[in-house]
Amino acid sequence: MPFIKVYIHFVWSTKNRVPLLNSKEIRQKVWNHIKENAHKKGIFIDYVNGYSDHCHCLVSMNSNQTIQQIIQLIKGESSFWINKHLITEQKFEWQDEYYAVSVSESMIETVRNYIKNQEEHHLYNTLNQEFDEFISKNGFQKFKE
Repeated sequence: MPFIKVYIHFVWSTKNRVPLLNSKEIRQKVWNHIKENAHKKGIFIDYVNGYSDHCHCLVSMNSNQTIQQIIQLIKGESSFWINKHLITEQKFEWQDEYYAVSVSESMIETVRNYIKNQEEHHLYNTLNQEFDEFISKNGFQKFKE
């Protein structure tokens, strides 16, 4: 049996970044559902959190999973569930695009804490400011088109 230890930090936003996840109660329902549903599908979500217009997940991948499979299962099913249970006041959709970056074992706790503190973090920063800060703080180069 192979030993695989690959962590991916995923981030995706609501369609057009509309803040439909506009209360802690709604967000907590959605994050709990994402984690429970992922577990049923064999996806290990180490931590999930976010803010009114986006979601962060730290995922430990299995040997038979791809980034595309994981993101499709999480986003597609959660969007369906949110609409089925009328969790938001209007029709809910996630943006098609997403961000995914591998996380080295030495950075797992840092990324986990970063995801945990989304509520506090977004009292002061937008999602765009968050990306800029994360990239510069961790020595990444920003991709330019």
